[in-house]
Amino acid sequence: MDMLQSSAMRTAIIGMGRTGLSVARFLLSRGVACECFDEAPLVLPADLPLPFHAGPLNGDILAGFERIIVSPGIHWQHPALCQARAAGALIYGDLQLFNEFYRGDIVAVTGTNGKTTTVTLINTMLDILPGGIEAGGNIGRPMLELIDTDEPPCRVVLELSSFQLERAEPVHPRWAALLNIQPDHADMHADMEAYRAAKLRLFARQGEGDKAMLPAGAEWDELAAELGGRGVYIRRFGVGSSGALDCGVEMTGDSHWQLFWHHYDKAYTIDSSELQTMGMHQHLNLAVAGQAAADFGLSPAVIRQSLSTFRGLPHRLQFLGTVQGHGWYNDSKATNPDSARAALLSFPKVIWICGGLRKGLDVSQLKDVVAGHVALMLVTGTDTRAFIELGAMAGVEVHAVNSIGQAVKHAAAVASGLPVLLSPAAASQDQFRDYAERGRCFAEAVAALEVRS
Repeated sequence: MDMLQSSAMRTAIIGMGRTGLSVARFLLSRGVACECFDEAPLVLPADLPLPFHAGPLNGDILAGFERIIVSPGIHWQHPALCQARAAGALIYGDLQLFNEFYRGDIVAVTGTNGKTTTVTLINTMLDILPGGIEAGGNIGRPMLELIDTDEPPCRVVLELSSFQLERAEPVHPRWAALLNIQPDHADMHADMEAYRAAKLRLFARQGEGDKAMLPAGAEWDELAAELGGRGVYIRRFGVGSSGALDCGVEMTGDSHWQLFWHHYDKAYTIDSSELQTMGMHQHLNLAVAGQAAADFGLSPAVIRQSLSTFRGLPHRLQFLGTVQGHGWYNDSKATNPDSARAALLSFPKVIWICGGLRKGLDVSQLKDVVAGHVALMLVTGTDTRAFIELGAMAGVEVHAVNSIGQAVKHAAAVASGLPVLLSPAAASQDQFRDYAERGRCFAEAVAALEVRS
């Protein structure tokens, strides 16, 4: 049945952040009555004159709805949702609505880390094509806002999280990329297999003539073979040679590499020293974006200009400046050990500010990289024990601090002149609303040092 076929279906929207508000506006503009729920005591905007229920979700109440549209931040197996599901309610996310109504070309990117950087660059480069492109999804702009207009864009690039992918029938992207799958969101999925399965839904409807970008590791060979059997054109990326991979980074010496992509059969390269961003992990994302642009027909000159002038995004290994003899780097988006590892490997030696809400993730896996690249650990957050134990295992000096601000003051007082890296390897919600607020707090503390110096 068409999800909006009957405006008489009793509909609930769960979670009234940006996604939930976009769903409410989308439904209201199509004459669908709905009721809104959020566990926080919010006030709906004036343009949404809808019933609003604040407080813990109640399964008895939700079981009375025929359709429930759930925002990504709400646990898919919340007991109240399970009760409503058992009562026969249709339950899905905003991607389901988008998928039903959008008829243009979809470029889609998923992965644990690197999605926003890749999507931002693809959006920037493909915008010069006739008809342009619009970006949405997990990147910050709800995807329904892209099509809740008289003239929807002819193509979109979507950043898709595992939460969005698991809550909808599969989309059909013309070009799709999986950047990585690393332990994260353990508190929102049953296990790593469920997390992986959600990510791989991105490719479920791809077929003849579509393109799929996959990591180079052997663990993805079976998926590549399956997709290739459907007529999907397979691209692979990673660290390796331009003769073996479609795009990625190629080592040219110790700690030196070049980024590459292909335009038809010819490889094009940019030395890492010519890029404004730092870190091999970021350059891999740039390479994937460059290959996407080449696949849509952009010239090598345009791609080179875009990649070499891209300065990166806030909170992703962002250079804040040199203050009191230290270079300061904000990598607050590193909410898991794997992303912190990539940041640490970008420096010979650093003062590392880490800690936060671990979500059950194992930080001991960072022992070797910490031993090799960290001179001093400053641990903040409410869950410090695992990080203190990590420092002891790695043989690195560790100090627990009460706040990001205290960590910045402590680091500034160290006479080594080493760069200072905030790359928490943990989520932020123990002390902050999100990683962006944590990053802003760090940047403000660094700016305050400059005022006092």
